[in-house]
Amino acid sequence: MEHKEISRELEQLKKKSQEMYESINIDALKEKLSDLEKQSVQDGFWNDPEKSASVNKEISAIKRKIEPWDLLLQEINDASELLELAVLEDDQSIADEIKENCIKMNNQFDDLETLELLSDEDDTKNAFLTIHAGAGGTESQDWANMLLRMYLRWAEKQKFGIEYIDYNAGEEAGIKAATILLKGEYAYGLSKSEMGVHRLVRISPFDANKRRHTSFASVEVIAEIEDDIDIEVLETDLRIDTYRSSGAGGQHVNTTDSAVRITHIPTGIVVSCQNERSQHKNKAFAMKVLKSKLYEKRKEEILQQADEKSGEKKDIAWGSQIRSYVYQPYTLVKDHRTGEETGSVDYVMDGDLNKFIYAYLKMINKKR
Repeated sequence: MEHKEISRELEQLKKKSQEMYESINIDALKEKLSDLEKQSVQDGFWNDPEKSASVNKEISAIKRKIEPWDLLLQEINDASELLELAVLEDDQSIADEIKENCIKMNNQFDDLETLELLSDEDDTKNAFLTIHAGAGGTESQDWANMLLRMYLRWAEKQKFGIEYIDYNAGEEAGIKAATILLKGEYAYGLSKSEMGVHRLVRISPFDANKRRHTSFASVEVIAEIEDDIDIEVLETDLRIDTYRSSGAGGQHVNTTDSAVRITHIPTGIVVSCQNERSQHKNKAFAMKVLKSKLYEKRKEEILQQADEKSGEKKDIAWGSQIRSYVYQPYTLVKDHRTGEETGSVDYVMDGDLNKFIYAYLKMINKKR
């Protein structure tokens, strides 16, 4: 990259960072921070422990919001000054270093912007992610397993903890269904963009005639609710079945009927758990998944009622085709909601999902 191109990259990065800085209204936050810090040094501030704790918590929250943006803008300005020096001294090594820093700073901007987009109350929570193979037997079950691998790779890149909740293997290959728990800050906020139907087009490895096949799998994402959330579940509304577990890849296999399936009769919601060897623990975890699903259903009903009152109609995410993954006759991954696409299908299947996630978050925030 030539000096002019590096300079242009820095200017673009500075411009979009300043635009975000203004949209977040950092200057107003700094004024508020100054007022709170003045309160914290006044006589008698610590006489009211509850109030002082609340003020200090707010000070910390504002600092966490302000400081990363200040630091990024400072790094951009420093890089611009250093580039001028590199041009004067014709030092290519400095230019190469700035080029590498541009990549890091752009990634830093994306991370900060994403945190600003994740403003819903449940976005910070853990997430249950469930994959169901569509009709089509082995072909669709293999595709569901490919999606599972993709999300596991993505979660590892995000440094999320991963826990298998349920795993239902296919007869010949792949999976019929699987549920994993993604554990980490903003796990739900980031993964909620994956809710919907995913379509695969490829030459099937299971077809002796090497014909092109189209397969479908659905993904469901729900937030893990806190224990104190008010969701009432009556025992009389439940049907509880037990069966022998068979974990992912042969792991957690049990010789007793420790796996638990719970059906919530009024809604028809079915949840399963087989990750623990204890039937009691599996039942407790399945109940948590059920309550999380009932909580999500209640949220959807509230939103639907609000839309009906306002006369607004929104797209139904569940059951709609959100993204296509094409291997033949060309390579392409395209998100049908945002228009975001890439020809690097192998990178996406290896967990490179963030560009699609960012595009989705930007889209839903513009609609608000």
